[in-house]
Amino acid sequence: MKLEIRGVSKTFQSKRGSLTAFDPIDLDIREGEFVCLLGPSGCGKSTLLNIIAGLDKPTRGEVRVDGRVVTRAGTERVMIFQNAALFPWLNVFDNVKFGLNMIGVAKPERQIVARRYLQMVHLAEFERAFVHELSGGMKQRVAIARALALNPDILLMDEPFGALDAQTRDVLHDELQAIWSNTRKTIVFVTHNVREAVVLGDRVIVLSARPARIKQEFVIDLPRLRQIESYAVVDRARAISALLKEDTHASQRDVAANVLHELEAQMVGDDVL
Repeated sequence: MKLEIRGVSKTFQSKRGSLTAFDPIDLDIREGEFVCLLGPSGCGKSTLLNIIAGLDKPTRGEVRVDGRVVTRAGTERVMIFQNAALFPWLNVFDNVKFGLNMIGVAKPERQIVARRYLQMVHLAEFERAFVHELSGGMKQRVAIARALALNPDILLMDEPFGALDAQTRDVLHDELQAIWSNTRKTIVFVTHNVREAVVLGDRVIVLSARPARIKQEFVIDLPRLRQIESYAVVDRARAISALLKEDTHASQRDVAANVLHELEAQMVGDDVL
């Protein structure tokens, strides 16, 4: 399925006024493409992913999947979050089956599908384990298996490995690349880790500081499986990091200016009183 983002912007309203997360964004993602969204903290990467998922609405513009406008969540677009979002009262097998049960898949097929994807993420022997018995990396494997079980056209991944230790993260990079090679799902992957983006993505879309816009995109044409410490990955990541630093400094200056503005406003208020 082709994913089209057309003139999408998002503005939040609060008591202090409006805050624009990102300016109008236009982006096409081809079927079967692995695209990483990269940018400074707070630039709206996760908000954009939520809009693609149908969990949030844009202020302007629209998202289309195969020409159809996204107006709500759907099983053709499945999110995987940083915290895995598993049900602690269910075992691994039942967590993977949960979505299939909700959409009315027959019990025999649910079991076949769940076991297929548990095998794919190397957790077949842990199907009766409960969430509290799993490591962070194992929880994310369960979340990936649960998402794949629904056979979505598009996987939306919001910093799924961000809370994991480096060694576990590297293992999951290898596993996700293998899963993508086997399934050819369209993947949109949000990260703040430059090397992770280069290891995983066919393209890396660099967003500017808030209000975000697409600052530049990089085509990553390195052969797979890619390793995070390889010279080629480090070299590509260095060029992207230099671009990001410019906006990180700008973002920090904006935060400092906002804090100073608020302090000055408070001081004026105190003088008036």
